[in-house]
Amino acid sequence: MGHPGELSPFEAQDAAGFVLLMRRLKDRSGLTYRELEERATRKGDVLARSTLADILRRTSLPRPDVLAAFVRACGDGERVGAWLEARDRIAAETAAEPAAAPGPEPQPQTQQLTEPTEPTELAELAEPLAPRSGRVRSRTVALATALAVLLTALAAWVLLHDSSGEPSTPGAAATKPTGPTTPTTPRAPADGWVTIRPARTPGLCLTDGRDRDAAYPSAVAVQLPCARATVPRTYLEPAGEGLYRIQWHHPQLGKGCLTVMSAGPVRNMLEPRDNCARATLFRLEPTATGGTAGFRLRPDHSSRCIGIVDNDTTEGAEATQEGCTGAADQRFLIRAG
Repeated sequence: MGHPGELSPFEAQDAAGFVLLMRRLKDRSGLTYRELEERATRKGDVLARSTLADILRRTSLPRPDVLAAFVRACGDGERVGAWLEARDRIAAETAAEPAAAPGPEPQPQTQQLTEPTEPTELAELAEPLAPRSGRVRSRTVALATALAVLLTALAAWVLLHDSSGEPSTPGAAATKPTGPTTPTTPRAPADGWVTIRPARTPGLCLTDGRDRDAAYPSAVAVQLPCARATVPRTYLEPAGEGLYRIQWHHPQLGKGCLTVMSAGPVRNMLEPRDNCARATLFRLEPTATGGTAGFRLRPDHSSRCIGIVDNDTTEGAEATQEGCTGAADQRFLIRAG
C-alpha cells in the first residue's frame, strides 16, 4: 500500500479529476467505507459512509468539511490544507468559466436513395400482391364467422346454466357476493426484491437516511419518496418458521441487514448491519383494518411492532420499534420491486 502523501491534489484540473484523486487516496489508504467512517468518528469528524460512497461515485466537488474529514481519515491529515486549496481553486475556475455559446442548429440530413427502380420492376413487384390480399380478406371473414358462432354457443350455454340454477363447478355458488365486500387479508410475502411502504403513505418507502436530530453518524431506516429511494435495494430473505431478514443492497457499501438498535441515541430505530447472521429477524403478520391490507412487522426478539416515530407521515420520519397499538403507522405494504 502506497503512502497517501504520494498523491498531489494539485494534479487535478477539474472536478472529475479531483474526485478521481480522492478515489486513489481511498484505495491507497486500504480502508473500507465503514472503517473510514469509524476512523473519522474517532477523530471527532462526521463522515457517513453512504455520503462518501455517493461523493466518490459522482464528478462534482465535495463540501469542504466532508473533504477535510475524508483526508484526515485516509491518513493524510498533514495536507488537509493542500487538498482544500486545490478544491477551492477548481471551484473558483469553474464559477468563472463563461457559459458556452449555443452552436448552430443541426440541419436535417437527406437520406441518400439507391438507384431508382424502373416502372416495369415496380409493376412486377406489385402484381403478385393482389391475389394475396384477397386471400387475407377471405381468411379474416372466415375467422370472424367462426368467432361469432362460438360466442353464440357460449351465450346459449350461459342461459341454460342460469335457468337450471345449478353451478357448473362445486362451490361456485359460494363465490357469489351476498353483501358488502371486505378487504382481502394478504398472504405471506414471497422472498425477493421488494419495497416496504407505510400503508398510510404508499408513495413513501423505507430506505437509507439519517435521524432528524443528527444524533447518530450512520444510516437508519426512514421513509422517503419511493422515486428517490432506488438505493439501497431491499431484499426479503426467508429465515424459516415464518421469519424474515430485511436486507439492504448498496452498490458501494454492499449488503447489510436491518437491526433494531438496543442502545445509544437512536435506540429502537433500525440500522443496516454488516453481520446479517446477528441481525434482527422479523415476523410479517398479515393484517387488514379500515379497508387497507398490509403487514405488521414484529421483531422476533420482542413482542413489539415496527412503526413510524410519532405517527408521522412526512418525509424523513424514522422507523422505530414501539408497543403494538394497531395504529395505521404500524401497517406496511410489501410490493415486489
